[in-house]
Amino acid sequence: MLDSVDPRTTSERGGASHDDLPRHVLDNLLEGCQVIGPDYRYLYVNDAVARHGRTTRDRLLGRTMMEAYPGIEDTEMFAVLRRCMEERSPEQMENEFTFPDGSKGWFELRFDPVPDGVAILSMDISARKRAEGARRESDARYRDLMDNIADLAHSVAPDGALLHVNRAWRETLGYTDEEIPDLSFLDILHPRSRDHCQELFREMLGQEGSRTVEVWLISKEGRPVQVEGTATCRFEGGQPAGLYCVLQDVTEKKQAEQRQRNLEEQLRQAQKMEAIGRLAGGVAHDFNNMVGVITMTCHLALESLPEGHTVRDDLEEINQAASRAADLTRQLLAFSRRQLLAPRIINLNEAVTGIEKMLRRLLGEDIELRTELAPGLSAVKVDPSQVEQIVMNLAVNARDAMPDGGSLTIETANVELDEDYAAAHAGAQVGAHVMLAASDTGSGMDRETRARLFEPFFTTKEQGKGTGLGLSTVYGIVKQSGGNIWVYSEPDEGTVFKIYLPVAQEEAERPRKPTSREVPSLGGETILIAEDNDALRRVMARTLSRGGYRVLEAGDGETALRLSLEHTGAIDLLLTDVVMPRMSGRELAERICEQRPETMVLFTSGYTENGIAHHGVLDPGVAFLQKPFTTDGLLTRVRDLLKGSSS
Repeated sequence: MLDSVDPRTTSERGGASHDDLPRHVLDNLLEGCQVIGPDYRYLYVNDAVARHGRTTRDRLLGRTMMEAYPGIEDTEMFAVLRRCMEERSPEQMENEFTFPDGSKGWFELRFDPVPDGVAILSMDISARKRAEGARRESDARYRDLMDNIADLAHSVAPDGALLHVNRAWRETLGYTDEEIPDLSFLDILHPRSRDHCQELFREMLGQEGSRTVEVWLISKEGRPVQVEGTATCRFEGGQPAGLYCVLQDVTEKKQAEQRQRNLEEQLRQAQKMEAIGRLAGGVAHDFNNMVGVITMTCHLALESLPEGHTVRDDLEEINQAASRAADLTRQLLAFSRRQLLAPRIINLNEAVTGIEKMLRRLLGEDIELRTELAPGLSAVKVDPSQVEQIVMNLAVNARDAMPDGGSLTIETANVELDEDYAAAHAGAQVGAHVMLAASDTGSGMDRETRARLFEPFFTTKEQGKGTGLGLSTVYGIVKQSGGNIWVYSEPDEGTVFKIYLPVAQEEAERPRKPTSREVPSLGGETILIAEDNDALRRVMARTLSRGGYRVLEAGDGETALRLSLEHTGAIDLLLTDVVMPRMSGRELAERICEQRPETMVLFTSGYTENGIAHHGVLDPGVAFLQKPFTTDGLLTRVRDLLKGSSS
């Protein structure tokens, strides 16, 4: 069409003809059309060119471009025109013009070689450029806005590629701008959320609207990141263009919530154990009195029967059963933290080493015992015999969990429990501790078993094998010693018990060599018994009477105080229960000692809480006899005490 253009006017060509049609069409195009001759003179311009250039056709025709627009020869547009003129090859570009009146405009230009020069078709794209600029500004403002929000924002293309991420997203997941174009949304999903998110992605691509999501992402370094928020499907031209997600990092929040749930569960467990302990302690206290009556009565009866008597075997069987019952009550008292302790400053390494041979015999040849004892271990204040009981019970538990063999590791270490640990473990105290750990390679435990592990009489063993008091005893000893115990176990993954005992401020005591003791002789001293259990009081009185003592009996503190006032002779020893109705043994002892400063005091009790012992630990210098006791035990303790007072 451009080839038919004649630059001469109609009058110069001698009138109109069919060749005028193309010119007519070109003159009325909305797009600009101009023909530039070899000397860069305007040969033809239509009205659109004049309109675009803020001028008229007459001011352009016959003039060179340099005359019409001074300085144009230095522009990129002129360079493209020259190349098209010289090489006779089409060119295309977008160019911004500054017109003589100072206004500007953007044009899309196409350069086509024609016989007389170069035809330039131009389209005013200023409006489009303004829209694009506005869109870029809007996008920039949007990116600034998204980059300054705390939430993680990203968009995902329909094929799964990441299109845009904000600053919080980059900082949280650790990727750089250069790495993001190569990422798929699958690359940032944690394995535990991958299948779910793929299905959700497919569902949402065909739906308008938003969905609440809670998923796990994974950072560049492999750190799990838990997020929750909304995902919205974007549509362009009626077709899904991908998903846009705004997510909040809730990892710390969820961890805090889990810690809170764990603490609440630990608190409920501690409250349950405390309630069970109170019940067990009360039962054990009353049962101790009954066991004491049975044991001492059996001893008295056996003493009165000759060897070979047919009843002796029956009494021996009763006595053995009572002894086993006494063992059970001691374990219950240990669990309920009501047993008597004799704490000393010791080194746990020495305690473990001292029973290592016994442990090896206990475990058998198919279980390997390893000890990893930390050098320079701090001292703790505990009852050495109770430490041995702890280790033995843990070893028995480990042995039973490894019927086909395995290994048990006993470990000690100095540890510092910080505030984070204390916050996550109910009852734990901040500060320096000594850890005693027992780790086995056994069958492990599930969550339900772990929750009941320290309950008395709870056992996973078959009937007749184990009382279920071993670990409850360990729990009670540790708690009564001011420590904490935690268990870590999973099915088929073994078990680790960790015991934390506070570091003692004093130095460890050196083991004392046992000294030989002279067998006590009988005496004729007067003893006042204060015991509210009638049966036990009577058998104690019979035992002491047979031992050669004069005995005064009282069923409570008030009666004992009255007998003390009425008795004209000396009272060498007050033998009183710690816990009695109306007047405690401590109060009774204080009042009698005011009247009779020379009277010795021997306390007895099945447990010591709220009595002469504070928190189960005997005060220095206080004489105490733990229930249940035998006739020999009673006589020996009384004679030792009275002999010590007279020597």
